[in-house]
Amino acid sequence: MRILFLNNFYYPRGGSERILFEEMRLLRAAGHEVAVFSRGHENNQHAEYARFFPPPLETERFGFSLTNLSTVGELVYSRTARRGLREVIRRFRPDVAHAHNIYGRLSLSVLDELKSAGIPVVMTLHDLKLLCPSYLMLRDGTVCERCRGKRFHRALLARCHKGSYPASAVYAFESWLNHALGKYRFVSRFVAPSQFLRNKCIEYGWDEGRIAYIPNFVDLAASPQKKGAHGYLLYLGRLSREKGVASLLEAYQLLDSPPRLVVAGDGPESTALRRKAVDASLPVTFTGHMSADQIRELLSGAQAMVMPSQWYENAPLSLLEAFAAGTPVLASRIGGIPEMIDEGTNGYLFEPGNPSSLAAGIQRFLSLPAAARSEMEMAARAKVERHFHERRHRELLLELYRTVGRTP
Repeated sequence: MRILFLNNFYYPRGGSERILFEEMRLLRAAGHEVAVFSRGHENNQHAEYARFFPPPLETERFGFSLTNLSTVGELVYSRTARRGLREVIRRFRPDVAHAHNIYGRLSLSVLDELKSAGIPVVMTLHDLKLLCPSYLMLRDGTVCERCRGKRFHRALLARCHKGSYPASAVYAFESWLNHALGKYRFVSRFVAPSQFLRNKCIEYGWDEGRIAYIPNFVDLAASPQKKGAHGYLLYLGRLSREKGVASLLEAYQLLDSPPRLVVAGDGPESTALRRKAVDASLPVTFTGHMSADQIRELLSGAQAMVMPSQWYENAPLSLLEAFAAGTPVLASRIGGIPEMIDEGTNGYLFEPGNPSSLAAGIQRFLSLPAAARSEMEMAARAKVERHFHERRHRELLLELYRTVGRTP
């Protein structure tokens, strides 16, 4: 089978790109032909058809700006992406296309081109963009569903994207236009990595027959072996408001003898969070951005990973990576997280945005005897081995391709 992948970026930028690269690896190993179409970027990895990628957007260099109307046009409907894709289709002749994150860079113009070429499309939902113009369903740090019923203008009124009226206007207009013109009807099946997201889409009126649940996966062979806990708890991820790291620091202030906390990642809240930790004299180490090898090392030595998210997390890849390393996870009871954690077996859940609940969850874990922690570590690894392994993911993906595709 010949599968064409589409994504805004073609370098390891975040969880969606990591899934993209892993899926391509899996399918190549199974004997399938794979190609990719993306937007140009200086960090992109080598790609056979890179000469047809549309050029980088200026917003990638100096931040989000609406002074350039051509840039806005590319964000909403990229004609250069559609032209480039036409050339790739002509040369690669795919049986099926698999879109990942294409909003706001490649844009849904690529769906028009795939439709014109008669190529069936599968699209993975990595976030909440199908339901929310600003991707997060979050307002002022709390869950927001005010755009339910395709009332996307509410995202503009609330300045949901970066607190900016112009930026929010573009994202609200993009969502309205794509839905009004029926662009999503060109997607044969959506892939939801969590039952939560699948159910939320159905709740918003999407046809359940078009949304397939295919869980994320990790490469167990590449996962680190547990080295024995080194006495620290780990936060791994972006330092932004919706991730709830401020709540984690507040919870640390409620603990009598908090262990060292390693915060691995970077983001817009980095400076404020560092200041907060210093002002409260908390035992927190901020590492900044870490390489994949460094992350594996941190995971293998952590007592537990803490995930204090305050938004509807979909199916966090970092949670699966922690489990694969035999590291229990203490996480918010929100979004797709609860379906991944077996309470008291491989981790604990607490209420999002509630430092007291979070502190209680941490204390509960720290109070466990060594034997109970060891059992929890083994259960974490076993969860991935049973439910989130690459063989299952590949089989479900190929079955879906055959369902929508043009080959047996």
